[in-house]
Amino acid sequence: MSVEQRPAFYALEAGGWRDYFTLLHPPYTLWHLSYVVIGAALAPTLPVERLLWGLAAFFLALGVGAHALDELNGRPLRTAIPDRILVALAAVSIGGAAAIGLAAALAWTPLLLPFVAFGTFIVAAYNLELFGGRFHSDRWFALAWGAFPVLTAYVGAAEAVRPEALFAAAFAAFLSLAQRHLSTQVRTIRRRTDRVSGAISFTDGREEPITRDSLLRTPEAALHALTWAIVALALALLMLRVS
Repeated sequence: MSVEQRPAFYALEAGGWRDYFTLLHPPYTLWHLSYVVIGAALAPTLPVERLLWGLAAFFLALGVGAHALDELNGRPLRTAIPDRILVALAAVSIGGAAAIGLAAALAWTPLLLPFVAFGTFIVAAYNLELFGGRFHSDRWFALAWGAFPVLTAYVGAAEAVRPEALFAAAFAAFLSLAQRHLSTQVRTIRRRTDRVSGAISFTDGREEPITRDSLLRTPEAALHALTWAIVALALALLMLRVS
């Protein structure tokens, strides 16, 4: 299978352990875990243990659980992972994330309880397109995959919600919205098109053919750059706080 025919730019050749790697959506999982780091790093103090537990919870719920449900709902990544394995991965990982959240709420602050409830709900409602797909939208993606990790990590560390947390959540929401717009075009071309035809005519008389590669090149390059940009920002804030 050529790179152009794969369902995502990060997808490995189908089969075996490679399907599980692809299932994790590594660039996007790394992207959204960076929001957890940013949220915790903005708190007045940074309890490293709380950050690590937050990363573990979001890796389980988002990196594993959400993506397992997404693959169960229509096989967008075309993996050969059996349905029963996807169900087990989703149940164990989301249950584990909820357990971490509940334990954190009891140990640190009850302010985390609404976040645990919302996270457990939205991971199923979004990825399984429940309620007629009402929660499977650009707006809900920005809130659930952008603002939510930042606010949850901040509250877990600071035990409060302050203006800087709200502005950081807005930053994450808008950045995730940009991600959504770029990735929607990429997914459409990679997963739903059989062929692409046409040409761009320039004012100097030149013509450039429109191909799948030409349509994918720019948005995927932007997604690559944004992934490493948000990771670099998260690492910079983390190093600033722990040093």
